[in-house]
Amino acid sequence: MIAPPAFGLSSIWATHARFAPDRTAAICGDQRLSWGEFDRATSCVANALITMGVRHDDPVALVMTNSLAMLEVMFGIVRAGACMVPISGLLTPAQIATMMADSGARTVFVSPANRALVEAAALPAGTRRIAIGFAGEGWEAGDTLFSAAPETDPGVRNRPEDRFNIIYSSGTTGMPKGIVQSHGARAHFAWSNALELGMSGESVALVTTALYSNGTMFMVLPPLLLGATVVIMEQFSAGSALALIEQHRVTHAFMVPTQCIVTLDDPALGRHDLSSLKCLLSAGSSLRPDTRAAVIARITPHVYELYGFSEGFATMRKPGDAQPRPGAVGRPVIGFDLRIVGGDDRECARGEVGEIVGTGLGAMAGYHNRPDLDAAIVWRSPSGEAFLRSGDLGYVDEQGFLHIVDRKKDMILSGGFNIFPADLETVIGEHPDVQDVTVIGIPHSKWGETPLALVIPRGTPDPAVLLEWANARLARTQRLAALELRTEFPRNALGKVLKRELRAAWWDDAK
Repeated sequence: MIAPPAFGLSSIWATHARFAPDRTAAICGDQRLSWGEFDRATSCVANALITMGVRHDDPVALVMTNSLAMLEVMFGIVRAGACMVPISGLLTPAQIATMMADSGARTVFVSPANRALVEAAALPAGTRRIAIGFAGEGWEAGDTLFSAAPETDPGVRNRPEDRFNIIYSSGTTGMPKGIVQSHGARAHFAWSNALELGMSGESVALVTTALYSNGTMFMVLPPLLLGATVVIMEQFSAGSALALIEQHRVTHAFMVPTQCIVTLDDPALGRHDLSSLKCLLSAGSSLRPDTRAAVIARITPHVYELYGFSEGFATMRKPGDAQPRPGAVGRPVIGFDLRIVGGDDRECARGEVGEIVGTGLGAMAGYHNRPDLDAAIVWRSPSGEAFLRSGDLGYVDEQGFLHIVDRKKDMILSGGFNIFPADLETVIGEHPDVQDVTVIGIPHSKWGETPLALVIPRGTPDPAVLLEWANARLARTQRLAALELRTEFPRNALGKVLKRELRAAWWDDAK
């Protein structure tokens, strides 16, 4: 029998360039990149890396800002058969150094905006620092390396089990947790989401979040798989996003809930033609019901909501699911399966709350160099199949739709009662003076812990009035001990509130 060829995403991208070289692959600002140019640029990056001595599966890092150059470097690394390690420019120099050391990366590509950050990091000895868009002592010029490299296909073919990337969890402190995703898992991510979101080769996808973030790949890998077009925002603003949707006739966009909220409050909303939108996907955290309703009414009725975790599992809620099951986050994305597991590690019955565990074709290969974490995250079914623990609490209804109750670690245990912050946030978020809200548990001498609401307001409401309004609508066991106004929340790359940082001030004092 003839062995099947190793035909992964890189090979598919090359095919798009061969048969439709003049079609637009990517746009950023006033720059455009055709499929032919994308093919040649990624080939140059790949060939330069190979010439530098980067071998198959070697980790290569990048600390870059959104641009066409970042797109070329990311997928040039992949095309070289190396393992891409994207690192956030929002981290500290110490965190960057820790991730570089943990991943084993000895080559890093850097944008001008992140130069000082990387220069301040104590990188492993012998690390090659490659400057993209600037020059300086101790830096190798990326333009020089690329111009000397051939534009031809490097001839590397990756197997499904080969490493595609290592993604580090947002807000990592101390010992990092690197999620290893294979070429097979990334291919599944691309085709499954392309199908679920209704993409085609004519789609135009808008990137509003940082390219180093795993969630951003919803608007990158599926359209590139299909030979479609990706529009990259250098930095998000609601007004600019609305203008780009109209200008480029964007069909698919991804916004985290925070971006949806600020877009609804932006005066530019209503001034642009958004009729081209066939899909607005939200993920990172759940949309509050009031926010979802406002997005449907004022931006587009084509709202998709995804629940999942980077380790490899997802469900999707589609527009047709909105009315009959308003609290659901959908059914599993194609190629995934889920179970609900109780405290005794046995599978729960329909409608019973427990921990969500998932498995499927997009599951991670494991945590990088952390077999202890691999063992801790796995739940095995009675038949021995491995599922990944989410740390989230939920249940499946009689129609097979998943409902999220809350994060297991965010649940508040007050006087023997389980309080789920999401329930309180839904109620508080209905007040017209509340732009965003998060609820955390803080120490209480009698009850153990008690709920505190932190609110980003519209205008200057009286916190005492808001507190009274909320408690009048909450059950006695749910009532807030206090409510405070904030101007912002600490968030990860996808806008999810980092509740552990908010809780730390109270619990550290209590200790």
